[in-house]
Amino acid sequence: MIKTSSIVLITTLAAIILQPVKAEETIAIAIHGGAGTINKAKMTPERRAKYEAKLLEAVNIGYELLESGKTSQQAVIAAIQVLEDSPLFNAGRGAVYTYEGHHELDASIMNGKTLNAGAVSGVKTVKSPIALAEAVMEKSVHVMLSGEGAETFAKQQNLDLVDNSYFNSEFRYKSLIKAKKKLAEKEKELKDFQAAHQTLSNEYKYGTVGAVALDKSGTIVAGTSTGGMTAKRFGRVGDAPIIGAGTYANNESCAVSATGHGEYFIRYHVAADICARMQYQGLSLAVAADTVVNQVLVEAGGSGGVIAIDTKGNITMPFNSKGMYRASRKSRQAAKAAIFADE
Repeated sequence: MIKTSSIVLITTLAAIILQPVKAEETIAIAIHGGAGTINKAKMTPERRAKYEAKLLEAVNIGYELLESGKTSQQAVIAAIQVLEDSPLFNAGRGAVYTYEGHHELDASIMNGKTLNAGAVSGVKTVKSPIALAEAVMEKSVHVMLSGEGAETFAKQQNLDLVDNSYFNSEFRYKSLIKAKKKLAEKEKELKDFQAAHQTLSNEYKYGTVGAVALDKSGTIVAGTSTGGMTAKRFGRVGDAPIIGAGTYANNESCAVSATGHGEYFIRYHVAADICARMQYQGLSLAVAADTVVNQVLVEAGGSGGVIAIDTKGNITMPFNSKGMYRASRKSRQAAKAAIFADE
């Protein structure tokens, strides 16, 4: 005869065995540190190691937050701030110089669940532009603030403020001097500053950092931060702070952060176009992003790339330039960093 205690034990074990196993939530994150004319021949092992180390630091910090249950928004902010704090990239401390010799910073962020967004342009004294963009999204009635007004709002939110010289770097200053010399020569020849600026090579025209992430709740978020274009004038604003151009997120499709020649990304509404192709044409993330980056942009004469993620954790990072600093990490996988197309 089977004792009552044995029956209870068998019943308990059966219940445990038959209980459905809860699937592990998918989390994922991708980051970029800008696309453009990245010369492979000049990429020494030491220089490459510095870039890869910083990219991996950023993507791992974001991933660890996701793994601990934090939101995709928190992960995107943290990852971008690592890149903003590094002089290797054109954002924050590594921002390029304007024609007048100072720095004007732009940033934006968008939440794919709520479709809330925040953006700032032309800020000069805010240590972390992406933090200010988030504050605009969360604590103001507006989507985009610019210039002095954005900085006044930053003060009200008690964000860290710095002197504009905080963003200085010798490498970027040398690029400015080189660019201004070329501009002077071409302006003398062409008698037109705008025409002269068009002759500058792509190395002066773009550079951005960004992140996209998926958290355990299934929410995707995109964020982008940049110092803009070397030797820019007249308060020029690129695609990075423009929702739909340089940044877009929608849980019905995908989250995208772009980097490239901003004027083209604005004209062709690149980030939102990728998501729209997914949502309305039923294209996969990879196909939608590749179509826009390697067909639409190429045919228009625009160069650059994007990082994109969907709610299933799929990641794609296409670009049509010589290189794009990038890294990604998904559930149960190690982080990967890359620079060139064949990696």
